[in-house]
Amino acid sequence: MRLALEQAERARRINEVPVGCIIVSENDEILSGTHNLTEFLNDPTAHAEILAIRETSKLRGTWRLENCTIYVTLEPCIMCAGAIMNSRTKKIVYGARDKKSGALESKYSIFDDNLLNHYVETENGVLETECSEILKVFFSDLRKMKKGWKALQK
Repeated sequence: MRLALEQAERARRINEVPVGCIIVSENDEILSGTHNLTEFLNDPTAHAEILAIRETSKLRGTWRLENCTIYVTLEPCIMCAGAIMNSRTKKIVYGARDKKSGALESKYSIFDDNLLNHYVETENGVLETECSEILKVFFSDLRKMKKGWKALQK
């Protein structure tokens, strides 16, 4: 998770929402490490998880990420949860809960739906304080910046 936090910090430095993701193999080999690039790429699907899944799939030559574990600093949204499910990922580990759009426990519990054809093991709260803090600081700074910008407009 510390490597995912390093990726989140990279995102923060380029004014992206600081979410980082690492995918590791069954042998704990790092297969990919990415962060959000939604603003940079002007792409609503450029979440850290989606980018890491794409990168790992290319590296492995298959879309199936069986026996892989995804480490991500923020609970995945519905889109990312769907991609994780569809990639047949074995396990996801995440840090901070996302009360607004978390798809694994906070807002929804997608992986608990027994009608789906794949089960993804889930672990939460890993380095939760650190994962939450980088997001809190980022959004606090963003609000201050917007407030300052509005003041300059007057």
